[in-house]
Formats: sequence, structure tokens, C-alpha cells
Amino acid sequence: MYSVNVRDHFMIAHSFVGDVFGPAQRLHGATYVVDATFSRPELDGDQVVVDIGRAADCLKTVLSDFNYKNLDELETFSGVNTTTEYLAREIFNRLVSAIQAGKMGEGARGVTTLEVTLSESHTAWGRYQGNL
Repeated sequence: MYSVNVRDHFMIAHSFVGDVFGPAQRLHGATYVVDATFSRPELDGDQVVVDIGRAADCLKTVLSDFNYKNLDELETFSGVNTTTEYLAREIFNRLVSAIQAGKMGEGARGVTTLEVTLSESHTAWGRYQGNL
């Protein structure tokens, strides 16, 4: 299996509902480092997994919808606890949509697995991985 990873970051504010979240129920900020790993069993005709530049541009575009925003105020997340894991899946879904729309080029349609990891710190991260 071949893989290519692109990385970016974004900063958000949000709060959680539920005693399980303790002090994180209050409004707080987070800075996430995001890794998007695209994988496929064989390289495309250009001998790549995906165009790295296009993948990086698409990730930046997806993250721009959240960057410097209070997620509690976005209609998209109304009534949702925007946990690290939940956000990883949301970014995954948006990157899959970008692949399907051809925004990463035709070769990207051969990607079979995508993994999105959000690192909250050097000791904690959440991830969502799925097949395309």
C-alpha cells in the first residue's frame, strides 16, 4: 500500500455539553495539527498516490471553513459536540467530496483509503480512517 500525507493546522473555539467533558464544557480554544493520509494499493499512471500540491490545497480549503471560528456558532455543528474525533470525520468527509468532485485531479480517484488525524498536542490526538 502506498501513502502520501499532507499537513496543515487550524485554530478554533468551542464548548461541549455533558458532564463527561468537565471544564471543557466552558468555551475554550484548540489548535489542531491535521494530517491527511491518502493511500492506494498501486500508483497511478504518473507514479503518484495523489498530487501532493492539490491535496494540500484541498486540505487548506476544508480547514478554512473552521479556522479562527467558534464552532458553537456554526449552523453545521448545531447541537453537536465537536470533539476531536468528530472533527476528524467531518474533515474526512469533505476531503472525500473534494476527491469525488475532481479537485485533486483524476488520479486521486484511485485513492482507496483516507486517514485524518487531528493532534491536539504532542501527547493526544484523534483519528478517523475510512475506505473510499
